Amino acid sequence: MYAIVENGSKQYKAEVGSVIKFEKLNANVGDKVEFPVLMVSDESGVKLAEEAKAYKAVGEVTEQGKFKKVVVYKYKAKKNERKKQGHRQPFTAVKILEISAK
Repeated sequence: MYAIVENGSKQYKAEVGSVIKFEKLNANVGDKVEFPVLMVSDESGVKLAEEAKAYKAVGEVTEQGKFKKVVVYKYKAKKNERKKQGHRQPFTAVKILEISAK
């Protein structure tokens, strides 16, 4: 069984036991968080829209961290313009504990 959950404006495939790295959430390590379910797939088939809203996905925050550094390098030829900049996006790792009906 798996579900498509939404966080912010992004959608993620969640299965029980999987660890998903969401964009930073305001939660501490060990906290339980709920996500709205957009679609559920199980033995009986696929449930969308109104049927899927009867489900919820519950997870536990396992880590707060940052992704690998992304280097941004801007360069203009023949103008002696160079700018190097780095960015590390924060994330929250969540282990999915259950996908069940509300």
